Amino acid sequence: MRKSVWIAGLALPMMIAVVLLLGGSPIVKAKAQQAPAKTAEVKIDNFSFAPGSFTVAVGTTVTWTNHDDIPHTVVSTDGVFKSKVMDTDEKFSYTFDKAGTFPYFCSIHPKMTGTVMVQ
Repeated sequence: MRKSVWIAGLALPMMIAVVLLLGGSPIVKAKAQQAPAKTAEVKIDNFSFAPGSFTVAVGTTVTWTNHDDIPHTVVSTDGVFKSKVMDTDEKFSYTFDKAGTFPYFCSIHPKMTGTVMVQ
């Protein structure tokens, strides 16, 4: 009788340990398989976009931040995206879901131009 009590007392902690080990494994794998978010930053300063032209992967979110003391916009020449007028330190973001070349400009200062190439 004592032998069965000892075995039962040992079996429960062993079963819990196995469940915890096996149960935690898929969670670790799921996190390891998550792709990091794709982002890119463009600074608006001194009446220019920096970088002026750059390449990103499909699915990348590009964020423009106005560091000038005057308002600017970000408007694609083909109407794909258009920001509101951004004051100092305001931001505009757009996620590029398709490959292509996307030229843009500031509608207040049309000589300010840039290009996002999406692959």
